[in-house]
Amino acid sequence: MRAWATLLAAALLGGCGGKPASEVGEPLRIVSLNPCADAILAEIAPERLAAVSHYSHDPQATSMDVDLARQFPATGGTVEEVLALGPDVVIASSFLAPATRAAFADLGIRVETVGIASSLEESMEQVRSLAEVAQAGPAGEALVERMQERWAEAARDGPQVSVVLWQPGGIVPGDGALVSQMMRQAGFASHSAARGLGQADYLPLEAMLADPPDLLLVAGRERSQSHAALEALPEMRVERFDPALLYCGGPTIPRALARLDEVRGK
Repeated sequence: MRAWATLLAAALLGGCGGKPASEVGEPLRIVSLNPCADAILAEIAPERLAAVSHYSHDPQATSMDVDLARQFPATGGTVEEVLALGPDVVIASSFLAPATRAAFADLGIRVETVGIASSLEESMEQVRSLAEVAQAGPAGEALVERMQERWAEAARDGPQVSVVLWQPGGIVPGDGALVSQMMRQAGFASHSAARGLGQADYLPLEAMLADPPDLLLVAGRERSQSHAALEALPEMRVERFDPALLYCGGPTIPRALARLDEVRGK
């Protein structure tokens, strides 16, 4: 692996010299391979973001505005692609393959990993960690303050509204997922969790029709999720929920809470 990495570096960098930008006084260059990190870095340190993950260019997989994401180059995450971008730091998922991580280390590229934030607190920690890497502390704190303010504004008193969040693939979120915590904060009670369904459990149309919630948030586009029978249930309201709001924290939190607040107010 070490010999291969050395040959690859020589082939791509030639005689240009591979010193990190931080050593020669140039702006820090960051390549993100994680869609949640893409969204955070595009907000707090866009000038340092050399590329985002290919997920953020895909309307079905992005966690940020696609038009914004497409202002940055996208990468599939191969060592060759990333090295050609000349990054000082790579931000990757905690599931990054050990061989890929070792290759980056052999090439002298710093790697930082991010996990899945499952609470407001974990998401704030993630933002601050990325802000530290990107040398963007004030912008990171500004985002954290916006997240906290929107979270507090979303709090609702009184009875909770029974809701099912029907995700792509016909599955529902678990009680510990970040989106579930946002729904609780906004005054919703998970109908699927109350019926014993957990993270990524499949919810068939028949079960939905037999035991409907007060509100159905549809984030998928499967045939069953647009079935005419859903609209025929007078006791259940159906609303769309953008899949881009499902999986990440950071700037996704204010957007998701705003949508939940909009739905709750109808």
